[in-house]
Amino acid sequence: MIETEGWFSRLLYEHGISCTETQLEQFDMYYRLLVEWNEKMNLTGITEREAVYEKHFYDSVSLSFVKDMNTVGTIADIGSGAGFPSIPLKICFPHLQVTIVDSLNKRIQFLQHLVSQLGLEHVTCVHGRAEDIARLPEHRDHYDLATARAVARLASLNELCLPFVRPQGMFAAMKGADPEDELKESKRSMTELKAKRLSSHHLKLPFEQSDRHLILIEKIGGTPSKYPRKAGLPLKQPLL
Repeated sequence: MIETEGWFSRLLYEHGISCTETQLEQFDMYYRLLVEWNEKMNLTGITEREAVYEKHFYDSVSLSFVKDMNTVGTIADIGSGAGFPSIPLKICFPHLQVTIVDSLNKRIQFLQHLVSQLGLEHVTCVHGRAEDIARLPEHRDHYDLATARAVARLASLNELCLPFVRPQGMFAAMKGADPEDELKESKRSMTELKAKRLSSHHLKLPFEQSDRHLILIEKIGGTPSKYPRKAGLPLKQPLL
């Protein structure tokens, strides 16, 4: 355990993130709860400690390497699954106000238990489809940053996530393989949803050396009233 925490905290420190003992304890508890609940439901196929810290925790926090989290107040994490990337980001940047949206109630129950056990404040877990939640006034065009990690192709993700983002806010899509083809096919969805590509960043995981791509998309106007379309359509019929 100490060895894992050692490389983890050292690599984050190299990116300007100093983890306190309390924060490292939160990550440790996160890992233990993830493995415990994973025996009851499918949260992750990765359960070995080193791999969870690298492929889930470090990978989630890597968003802060390209986007200054000190300029972000509110985050909407869409299709968060077991809490990635928003919970690791919240642990490292306690000031963040996080809203997690997931369509599976079992995952929401896990996340609510996790948030309680970690003692995290200002984290709201919402059960529902992103297409429906984005229609609610308290969520629409509201957040500084929306995130999605390995959820769907970008043309669909734009419609699922951009309605949550305020004008001049940002959507960060976290991808594995080179997303260049996805970026080309997502041009219409960006135009329709009043957004533009800001930047793309290529990173590698520190040990496995697998590729990660972070795409930052800026919202330049309010969401048109017809978006998002009804639940299921953004995935079945993306705006191509």
